[in-house]
Amino acid sequence: MKCQKCGKEVFLPFRCPYCGGYFCSEHRLPENHDCPRMELARAPKKETKPMIIQKQKPYEYSITYSPRPQAKTFWFSQTELKHLAVGALLVMGVGLSFIPQIARALSSPALTKPEILLCLAVIFTSAFLIHEIAHKFSAQRYGLWAEFRLTLIGALITLISMLPFAFFKIISPGAVMISGVITRKRAGKTALAGPLTNIVISTIFTAIALGVVDIIGVIAVFGAWINAIIALFNLIPFGIMDGLKVFRWNKAVWALAFTASLILTIVAYIYFF
Repeated sequence: MKCQKCGKEVFLPFRCPYCGGYFCSEHRLPENHDCPRMELARAPKKETKPMIIQKQKPYEYSITYSPRPQAKTFWFSQTELKHLAVGALLVMGVGLSFIPQIARALSSPALTKPEILLCLAVIFTSAFLIHEIAHKFSAQRYGLWAEFRLTLIGALITLISMLPFAFFKIISPGAVMISGVITRKRAGKTALAGPLTNIVISTIFTAIALGVVDIIGVIAVFGAWINAIIALFNLIPFGIMDGLKVFRWNKAVWALAFTASLILTIVAYIYFF
C-alpha cells in the first residue's frame, strides 16, 4: 500500500484515527499529512481515570501481633495474659468436673474434700499451662513471635468437656501461635518442648509417689498420671499434634519421648487405679 501523502510504498502503513487515511512512518502524524480533521487532533483530550481492580481477599484467621520488648528474650503481652487466664479457667473447670468422677471410680471420697479437690485441680491446670508456656519459650528462644491464643472451636470443646455427663474430656482451649522463618529442626524442638516438660514433671511426681503412701502419694500419682497423659496424647504423630512435627524432625527422638510418656502413663495408671 502507498502512503497517501508521499506515494511511498509501505508494507505496514499507519492508519490515521481522525481522517482514516494510510500513511508511512514519516507522515503518520496528523500535522505531517495535513489531516483534514486537524481540529479533532488538536482538541483537548479528556483525562481518563485509571481502572482500579479490587481483588477479594480470602478469609484468614487474623492474629494481633504485639511488639517485642527490647532486650527481652521471653515476654508476655497483655492480650496473651488474658487468653491464658481464660484458658486456665476453662481447664480448671474440666478438672473440677473430672476429678470427682475419678474419686467415685476409686471409691475414694477423700479426693472430693475441698482442699484436696482444689489441689488436684491446680495440678490439672498447671499441666496444661506449663505445656503451652514451654512451647512459647522454646519458640521465643529462636527469635520467633510466639503467643498463646484461644480458638473458638477449642474453647467450645473444652467448655463442653466441663459438663458432668461428657464422656470424653478434651483440653484444647487454644494454642501457641508462632510466626517467623523456622526450620524443620527448630519446629521439631519447639513442638517437643511441651510434651518434654510434662514428661519431666511426671517423672518427678512418680518419684514422690513411690516414697509416700498417704494422701500426698495419691496427689503425686495423679500429677504423674495427668502429665504423662498430656505428653502421650500430644506426641501422637498425626495432624496438628506436636508428635508429627517431632517425628518429621527426628524419628529417634520422637520414639524415645513417646516411649517415656507411655511408660509413665502405665506406671501411674497401675498405682492410681
